[in-house]
This record gives sequence, C-alpha cells and structure tokens, in this order.
Amino acid sequence: MAEYGVHSEVGKLRKVIVHRPGLEMERLTPSNAEELLFDDVIWVRRARRAHDVFVDLMREEFGVQVMRVHELLADVVADPEGRAYLLDNRLTVNEVGLNGQRELRAWMDEMQPTELVSYLIGGVTVDDLPPDFRAVARKAWAAAHFVMPPLPNQLFTRDSSAWIYNGVTLNPMYWPARHKESLHMAAIYKYHPEFKGGDFKIWWGDPPTANWAEAKMEGGDIMPVGKGIVLIGMGERTTYQAVGQVAQALFDNHAATRVIAAKMPPDRASMHLDTIFTFCDRDLVTIFEPAVRTITPISYYPGDDGTPEVVIEERGWLEVVQDALGLDELRVVPTAGDVFAREREQWNDGNNVVAMEPGVVIGYSRNEGTNIRLRKAGITVREIDGSELGRGRGGGHCMTCPVLRDPVYD
Repeated sequence: MAEYGVHSEVGKLRKVIVHRPGLEMERLTPSNAEELLFDDVIWVRRARRAHDVFVDLMREEFGVQVMRVHELLADVVADPEGRAYLLDNRLTVNEVGLNGQRELRAWMDEMQPTELVSYLIGGVTVDDLPPDFRAVARKAWAAAHFVMPPLPNQLFTRDSSAWIYNGVTLNPMYWPARHKESLHMAAIYKYHPEFKGGDFKIWWGDPPTANWAEAKMEGGDIMPVGKGIVLIGMGERTTYQAVGQVAQALFDNHAATRVIAAKMPPDRASMHLDTIFTFCDRDLVTIFEPAVRTITPISYYPGDDGTPEVVIEERGWLEVVQDALGLDELRVVPTAGDVFAREREQWNDGNNVVAMEPGVVIGYSRNEGTNIRLRKAGITVREIDGSELGRGRGGGHCMTCPVLRDPVYD
C-alpha cells in the first residue's frame, strides 16, 4: 500500500509531484503572457534543462520519489474511466461549444495517452484541429486561436492541490487561467494507480468543477507545520471563505487542532505566504520582512457548536508561530541587501526555497545575498538556475507538491 501524508514543512521529503515545462510554455507569447499570469515569455529549452537539474538533484542526492504531472496523466488517460473523467469535464458545451464538444471529443478520444496529455496541458489551437473541423473553424477564428487555452502555471504544482497531514485539498484557484490545473490533479488522485483507492481523504475542493464562488485557495498559502497546526496565507489568492471551510473540514476529521491564517495585503509580490515566508529548518524561517510585518495572524480552533472559533491575534506573525510550535526561538533570516536588493531578491523567489530535510534547501542561484545569509545561519543551500523557471514568479517551493514528508516535532 502506497504511503501519503505531509506532516511538516522541512521533514525528510519522500515523494513529490512536479511538472516539466512542455508545449504550454512554447505557446506563451508577449501578447498572451499577462492573461496567462506570466510576467514574460520564457526560454523553454533552458527552462526544461533547469527543471531536469532540479529533478535529478531531488532524486539522486536526496532519494526523493519524483512524479511528473504529464507522466501521471498519461497513465490516467490510458484508463478509459480516467480518460472519460477528464474529457467529460474539459470538453463541456460551456467551454468549447456544441460543435466543439462533439468534434473535439471524437478526435481526442482516439489519441494516444502522451499526445492527449500534451494537448490537455499545452492547449489546442485552430491549427491543431483535424482537417475537416479545422476548415470550418478557420472561417471564424485565426489559426492561433485557442480552442482550449494552455496551462503554463501547471509548472507550480504546489498550488492546485495541497497535502495537509493525511489528506489533500483540491484547490479552487483565484484566476480562471488556472482552474483546470486542479481538475488534472483530481484525476490523478482518483484514477492513477499510485493513488486510486489510497488511504487518504480529500479534505475540501471536490469536485473541482463546482462553482466555489468566493471560496478560493492556492497551495502556496498552505503549510502543515506539525503538532496539528496548519498555517494558511490569506491575501491575493486565498480567501477567508475558503480558509474557514478548510479549517472546519480538518477539525471535523480530527486532522488538525489549530489553523493560523496570515492576513496579508492582496498584492502581486506577496501573492502567496510562501513568497514571503518559508521554513528552512525546524526552527528557522526565511522572510521578506516588509511584508511579514504587515501580517495579521488569525487563529481558528475547533468550536463547541461545530463551527470554528476565530481569534484575531494581537501579537506579530513570527511570535504567534513560534509560540504555537513551542519553540524557544524561531530563528529568522530576512532577504538580504539594501532596500533595492531585498525587493529584487524577494521578487526572484529568494524566500521561496523548498526543504529536502531539516536544514537543507534548494533555491535559485540568482539570490546570492539571501543564499549567503542562509548559509551563515547554518542552512545548506543547493542552487539551481532560476533565470527562466522564475519568470512565472515561483521558486522551488512553488514548483513542488509534496505527497509524503516526515514530521519534525514530537
């Protein structure tokens, strides 16, 4: 029986899901990048090479079982039931129209698994369509028109689903450009042999195609830190409507004893908690100090009537986290440099490192000052090239969805 469960932010990482840049990145252009939530187009070949180095480092040096989204989905669509689940939910009349639903379904049902997954993530243009349907579609749309848009943010696997102790959330994400990523992860958890019938629960967010209205959540805001505590950022992309529901689901299932929300300003630089605050060791965090100072901590506890009790904390974020974990001291490594350098390194994911084990993290080489500070604090920093991977505003923490991670506290 496969094992699952994420019990800390820094315990030994055992299993993780990532996504290697593919066709979707080749279809990122200056004219569509903003709509697809990228600040710029990327050099795809270099991004793939850097991602391969990242995966090899995790596998070969740290013994992590690394699973890639496109490979997992290829196994899912090789199963008729899994294929039907995905195509039923991707090719709806509301998404692709009446003719599109009929024609696309017939065409995609005949595809080999690898080709189908390439289009599900990479998108479908008018020029990709089979000849008869293409001839009709070209009368209404340009050849490069997306019949199904690409999903370049699938790269950031942390966001679409998040493991919290012995279960997972399927996250209704904030921007429409990302909604289908959660459906892909749902298909993996429901139909891939690694997960199908596994001993875990979906805490919240199922079905991912439901209208979740104002209840939005992304995994970059979610941190199960241990001792029954979960930290959840509440800023640009995660709302209080979602946080309350997740807290209640965890409490109802006795999966957590306290959820601490970080109320943050809703701006792009601090889009997720993990862009301004990540753990590097059991008692050490790296932070972007100007943003962390603005956090209002809000604690959720199990309520007597089944509804979570909410307490707005009067102390600062770091003090609340330190006390919740029972630490004598929470060591802090701020982003390095003067006021300009700090802002640059935070923007380039200097605080978005991912731990392989206590005191060992992977980060981008471009964040020289912050990496030096972490090393001086006793943290081992293994560097990868972030010149292309980071253009979507995400580092190693964003690019990983841990599935099995050890606890670090008794």
